[in-house]
Amino acid sequence: MGATGYGYYRAAVFSCMFIGYALYFFNRKTFSFVMPSVMEEIELDKDDLGLITSSQTMAYAISKFISGVLSDQISARWLFSIGLFLVGGINVAFSWSSTVPMFSLLWFFNGLGQGCGWPPCGKVLRKWFEPSQFGTWWSILSCSMNLAGSLGPILVTVLLQYYDWRTILTMSGILCASFSFVCVVLIKNEPKDVGLPSIEPAAKKGAKGGNSESTLREFLLSPFLWLLSLGYLVVFGVKTAATDWGQLFLMQEKGQTVLMGSTYMSALEVGGFVGSLAAGFLSDRAVARQGLGTHGNPRHGLLIFMMAGMCVSMYLFRVTITPEMPTEAPLWVQVLHPVSVLVGVSEKQIWILFLGAVFGFSSYGPIALFGVIASESAPSNFCGTSHAVVALMANVGAFMAGLPFSTIAKQHSWDTAFWVAEVIMVVATVAFFLARNIRTKMGRIAEKTD
Repeated sequence: MGATGYGYYRAAVFSCMFIGYALYFFNRKTFSFVMPSVMEEIELDKDDLGLITSSQTMAYAISKFISGVLSDQISARWLFSIGLFLVGGINVAFSWSSTVPMFSLLWFFNGLGQGCGWPPCGKVLRKWFEPSQFGTWWSILSCSMNLAGSLGPILVTVLLQYYDWRTILTMSGILCASFSFVCVVLIKNEPKDVGLPSIEPAAKKGAKGGNSESTLREFLLSPFLWLLSLGYLVVFGVKTAATDWGQLFLMQEKGQTVLMGSTYMSALEVGGFVGSLAAGFLSDRAVARQGLGTHGNPRHGLLIFMMAGMCVSMYLFRVTITPEMPTEAPLWVQVLHPVSVLVGVSEKQIWILFLGAVFGFSSYGPIALFGVIASESAPSNFCGTSHAVVALMANVGAFMAGLPFSTIAKQHSWDTAFWVAEVIMVVATVAFFLARNIRTKMGRIAEKTD
């Protein structure tokens, strides 16, 4: 049965999770997709819209942390499927509602259901794929969000030509809830559930005598867990600041048009898509060559390189882009001039798009790597909890990129706010470089026996 058995079940499990998580993400954004149609039927102001979307965001942050912990205690298959069913049911109920309080309440419950999606995925991926494949499949699975996010608005726009928004939400919810039953049947928590040997090293050779599983205290006292958490906080916070405020920075202080700001954001997302895939694939190659030990991690080199790329691209974005072109053409203008002539776009526009793509590549890569490293470095019995902790810290970073970041810009300028983000990013990168050989194995390490 060997490889054939593994191949069949891996394909079935991964396909279910990919489609399932795409449905999770699509049904997370359905209100945003149909918002103009809803506003034509129901009078909603900006405060109402903010209340509805914020209720979901808050619930999602809470639920994702709780679900990460739960995924270590209960069946990941059932947690993923129940969350998918709940999200689908909430979308159907949302289509029957017409008041802001009910919209907000239902979208809060949607956020609670959404948190049950990703933590079980990380748990199941670790059980089914070798360490040298884990990063690649993690990155590919995360692309289900990009797929749903890019095709969703187009699909909804087409459907709105034939159906009203209530019908679309009902159809989407029914499809989501129905697919949850497919997930219950086809997703398997680990190879042992179908009679295949476990691929985890701990399952192959345990410590002689005594329990080799780590306790919660041993896991939480691992310095590497908190180093990862702080790194993720900084990277995710800086990325969020760039995506939330970068367009405004370009328009208000760099003299760029709305179209240029929007194009910059598109370039950032395209670069992020490539960066996420590249981070998983390249870091897996490093793991295949070096293996996973107790100190250091083969993925650290790429992680530090990409974090440095964030620092450099942010600096160039802040310093080289000016409202007026300098009298003496900078080096980057001279280099891009032939390309500018060829494509008929100014050197400055090409440079802005290039910096956006580089920043996206350099920021989405580490975001994927932090999740992978947190999951694979944790004890098997705390894999989900590990990702839950670092993801919670990432949400703290996203919060810091909101009001605190905009307050600095209000008191001083966008330039100053982005300078502060650069400094913090440089400090985090240097700290990771200095701690690259820290003990990365969280929890208890089984002693070698004679």
